[in-house]
Amino acid sequence: MDVGVFARESERLGRTVEVGVASGRVISVAFPASPPADAEAGHPLLDRVFAYLDGASDHFDDVDVALTVPTGQRRVLDATRNIPYDETVSLDRVLRMADLDPDDADDVATARTALAENPVPLFVPDHRVRDAPSGAPAAVAERLRAIESA
Repeated sequence: MDVGVFARESERLGRTVEVGVASGRVISVAFPASPPADAEAGHPLLDRVFAYLDGASDHFDDVDVALTVPTGQRRVLDATRNIPYDETVSLDRVLRMADLDPDDADDVATARTALAENPVPLFVPDHRVRDAPSGAPAAVAERLRAIESA
């Protein structure tokens, strides 16, 4: 996998899909209004993302991601990564999957922060958590849920 920023405009999302890669790992995913001037449009991972946006089932669980977040947040993001394609779960379920307590306010806050600040939405599919924030813009998360349920 190359190193750099790769981006391509998506008509289905009405935004650009931007992927940052370093040392063979995805380090960032963003959905800006337009691609950065220095981004390249050609990358095999973007090809997969666009096939997914066109309806191909892809869990992206084989994509190496680099998460530099606190341990509690990492547990939440790792658990979220295990939510199957075309399923949505509650935040309580994610907390249990992460071995955290859904009745503990600090654990809930940790989970909500992890999902809201998710640096690699889509590859850590926070859009599959129906009652929590996403690292992607709300309209993008909603569109990703719609694509998966079609």
